[in-house]
Amino acid sequence: MSKSVSIRFSLGMLAGAFFCLWFVGCATSREVRITATAYCGCGSCCDWERGSWKFLKLDVWNRYVSKGNRRGKTYTGKTASGTRPREPHAGLFTADSLQRPWAIPFKVLLPWNIPSRDGTIAADTRYHPFGTRMHVPGWGWGVVEDRGGAIKGPSRIDLFHKSHSDGLKWGRKTLPVTVVRK
Repeated sequence: MSKSVSIRFSLGMLAGAFFCLWFVGCATSREVRITATAYCGCGSCCDWERGSWKFLKLDVWNRYVSKGNRRGKTYTGKTASGTRPREPHAGLFTADSLQRPWAIPFKVLLPWNIPSRDGTIAADTRYHPFGTRMHVPGWGWGVVEDRGGAIKGPSRIDLFHKSHSDGLKWGRKTLPVTVVRK
């Protein structure tokens, strides 16, 4: 093989690898049995309290961390990765749209319901680093963006819910979760 052919071949392989990493993402997926619990942004789930004893609890509009190494600091409501937690949203055309086609006109009329979005998952980042995408049956797609104090090991995750009652309805479930890691 001549030198120019081998250089072109090497450049072609490099371009193919770049395309794979850039466009496709070269993600690997696997199915794992994981125990999924629920959390919301309330004080009992996220360890915060309204008002500070420093101000005799009169500053009820402020929220302060009530436990852990950040005790007494202002609670921002953001995840460990710096994002706002959210529930997953399937978007306009999903398997649910096939089961309930009468819901499509309502989704079109409410434009914020059209794009899909991933929910927030709290996991042990030693096993599931930030950015790991997961599909939890009955909840939807989510991305690891947070870590929980009680979430230890590769087989435990916490799923964000909008309200405490939704979280209590979810409870604790052991499910086959699809884990997609780039």
